[in-house]
Amino acid sequence: MDFATVLQILDSTVRLATPLLLACLAGLFSERAGIFDIGLEGKMLASAFFSAAVAAVTGSVWLGLGAGIAASLVMAAIHGAASISFRGNQLISGVAINFLAAGLTVVIAQTWFSQGGRTPSLIGAARFEPITLPLAETLQPVPILGPIYHELISGHTLPVYLAFALVPVSWWVLYHTRFGLRLRAVGESPEALDTAGVSVVATRYAAVAICGVLCGIAGAYLATALQAGFVKDMTAGRGFIALAALIFAKWRPWQALGATLLFGFLQAIALRYQNIDLGGVVVPVQVMDALPYVLTVVILAGFVGRAIPPRAGGEPYVKER
Repeated sequence: MDFATVLQILDSTVRLATPLLLACLAGLFSERAGIFDIGLEGKMLASAFFSAAVAAVTGSVWLGLGAGIAASLVMAAIHGAASISFRGNQLISGVAINFLAAGLTVVIAQTWFSQGGRTPSLIGAARFEPITLPLAETLQPVPILGPIYHELISGHTLPVYLAFALVPVSWWVLYHTRFGLRLRAVGESPEALDTAGVSVVATRYAAVAICGVLCGIAGAYLATALQAGFVKDMTAGRGFIALAALIFAKWRPWQALGATLLFGFLQAIALRYQNIDLGGVVVPVQVMDALPYVLTVVILAGFVGRAIPPRAGGEPYVKER
């Protein structure tokens, strides 16, 4: 494997890890506040469809991004109402959101565009274009560092840079702000936060809203940057992989970055090497496609150790009179 191939795989890793990272950070805020959310997949899927649909109709990727975030926020509001206000089962609510998004997106897509449950292909201003960073072309001939800067660091779309920038931002918000302290407290001991005069309901709704925004960006990235439009079930389990990465990271932002890069690398390897010939035995493409998911289970089963979720996670809070 030469240096150019390594760079190509790492470049694919960054692009494939971006939606996982955004969804993982979304789950981080929600679950740190005590709201377990397995509906990340549904939020991303709803965002992917509406961002692609609006971008296709208007020709503006920014309007598409706004529509995707709005769709994800609607899903987040449903989950928040069911989990916080009505004190329902958070896992059932998340499953319902996944099924709702999977069905609605295809039905609406077929009704609006009549293209078999997909949107028209996005071109021009309806997609996020790669950004060439300063001096990328100038430094390209420089050995080692030049290709790394030109191929690996430069040339990504805006959501990629935003996702990586959100890691230190999330760390700072969670560990160095009053809001972050309250958010972590409501996931561990909501009664203590309530005793201090801080609204448990408002704090949890704020966390759910942040989750909705980040899932909205992740879904919009899938449809308007990583691909050029919406197709049925295009999230392909990324929401569940993001949850696995969150557990692997033990609900910490920097570890979440490492976990999602690992899973993105596994996906990049699977996409790069199809139908491998091992001494006359050809590994089917289906095996390579399943590799990231199989290794996800193996990693979680054997290398995570004891991952302790927030103590009040999954439990509705009932205010004592």
